[in-house]
Amino acid sequence: MKPTIGLALTQNLKELNLSTILHHLKECIRQARENGMDYDEFLLGLTKIELKARAENRFKRLLKEAKFPRIKTFETFDCEAAPEIDISLIPELAGGKCLWQHRNIILYGDSGTGKTHLAIALGIEACKQGIPTRFVTGFGLVSELIEAKDRRVLNRVLRYYSRHKLMILDDLRFVPFSEEGRELLYQVLAERCERGFLITTTNLDLADCEQVIGESNLATVILDRMTREAHIISCGSQNYRLKENQKASKLH
Repeated sequence: MKPTIGLALTQNLKELNLSTILHHLKECIRQARENGMDYDEFLLGLTKIELKARAENRFKRLLKEAKFPRIKTFETFDCEAAPEIDISLIPELAGGKCLWQHRNIILYGDSGTGKTHLAIALGIEACKQGIPTRFVTGFGLVSELIEAKDRRVLNRVLRYYSRHKLMILDDLRFVPFSEEGRELLYQVLAERCERGFLITTTNLDLADCEQVIGESNLATVILDRMTREAHIISCGSQNYRLKENQKASKLH
């Protein structure tokens, strides 16, 4: 490459923010000459490199923003330790079909049955697909909203959560919310219905959820928004977490 052309090309790539292409340019030019590539093949190769790097960077950013408490994937989910889960669902979940449909997902079952593992794995798949995701516990969300209202920053917090296309509401259980808490939870769920979708994990039967969010017209509306056209998946009662911990202890 002529020095003047090289300098101009470097400058152009910098101004276009094509840093990955710039980093690999010399090596790609060398390989193209050695392999006798056509111009279109060469250009296609450069764009693939740039797009791959951007996808990886976007995934890392979304993964950080999601605030998962730990990393759990479908590859590390032991179906044998959770025999009550319909294993035919795992490929469908792992393939992201539920995520493409943007339909709510409810994972219910006793404590330790793998609900949170599956929810986080779904969240990670969503991040891979470029879907802004936020993980939060049910109690943590309501507490944060009440505190935000007391500090008069509620609208800012609601806008923050509305930016995420997917919310994972983990561990919705027997922690009865105040009327104020139910109203704030309704605001978030109503926003989900309009702009995004929700993955919920709970150890409750759906009929028992009113004991958490109250028996009122508002509670009925909240449950309706959560369950409308949702994928509802039973995780059963056998303790997946205990089996995993026992297996891990045998390896040490």
